[in-house]
Amino acid sequence: MPKFSLDFAKPLLSVFFVIAVWQFAHSTGLTNRNLFPGPWEVAIASVKLFNDGVMMKDLKTSVSRAAVGFSLGASLGILAGILTARVSLIRLAVYPFFNILRPIPAIALVPIAIVWFGIGEESKYFVIAYTVFLAVWLATHHGMEHVPETYIRASRSLGAPWWREFFEVVVPAAAPHIFAGLRFGAALAFLSLVAAELTGSSAGIGYRLEEARQYFQVDRMFVGLIQLGLLGAALDAFFVFASKRIVHWETA
Repeated sequence: MPKFSLDFAKPLLSVFFVIAVWQFAHSTGLTNRNLFPGPWEVAIASVKLFNDGVMMKDLKTSVSRAAVGFSLGASLGILAGILTARVSLIRLAVYPFFNILRPIPAIALVPIAIVWFGIGEESKYFVIAYTVFLAVWLATHHGMEHVPETYIRASRSLGAPWWREFFEVVVPAAAPHIFAGLRFGAALAFLSLVAAELTGSSAGIGYRLEEARQYFQVDRMFVGLIQLGLLGAALDAFFVFASKRIVHWETA
C-alpha cells in the first residue's frame, strides 16, 4: 500500500475509534446527555447550522480574521527575529521587552484592544497578530542566533560577501526554526481567534460558541469545537507539507 494511503488512513482510524467510544459512552449512560451530547446530536446540529447558512458564514469570518492576523503577526515576527538575532543594539533594546510580553495571554489583551481599536475587525486582528508575532519572533530569533559557527567560518573563508552569507548560509540554517515558529503560530492564531471573538462580534466560531453557551446549546458548542479542531489540523498538515518541500534539507 502506498505510503500516502497509510498516512491518510491512520488519522481516519483514530477519528472513527474516538467516535465509537464517544457513542458507546453516550448510549450506555456513562455521560450526562444534557451536558455531553452524542455524535448523532452533534451531527444534527451541524447540519442545521449549515442549512441555515450560519456555519459557512462563521467559517468565512473566522478564517478571514485568522488569516489577516496570522499574516501580520508572522511577517513582523520574522522581521523582528532577524533584527534581534543579528543586530546587537536592537537585541539589547527590545529582547527583554518581548520576553516580558510573552507570558501575557491573548484574552488579557481583549479589553485594551477594544479600547484602542473599538469592537470592529481591527481589535481582533491585533489580538491574533500579537499572539502569532511573539511565537514566530522567538523561533526566528533562536534559529538566526544559533547558526553553526562552522557555516559562518566556511562562508567567510571563501570570501562570500555579507549578503550572500545571510541569504545562502544564515537563512537556510534558520529556516527549519522559522517554519516551526510559523506552524506553532498558526495554532495560536486559532486560540487567540476565539478570545478575540468572544467580545464584540456578530459572527465567527468564537461568537457562536458564546451564543450557544448562553442558550445552553451544548451540541452547537461541540460543533464549534470540532470546527476549530479540523481547521487547526488542516493548517498544521499544510505547514508540514510545505516545510518538507521548501526546507527539504532538514525536517521541520
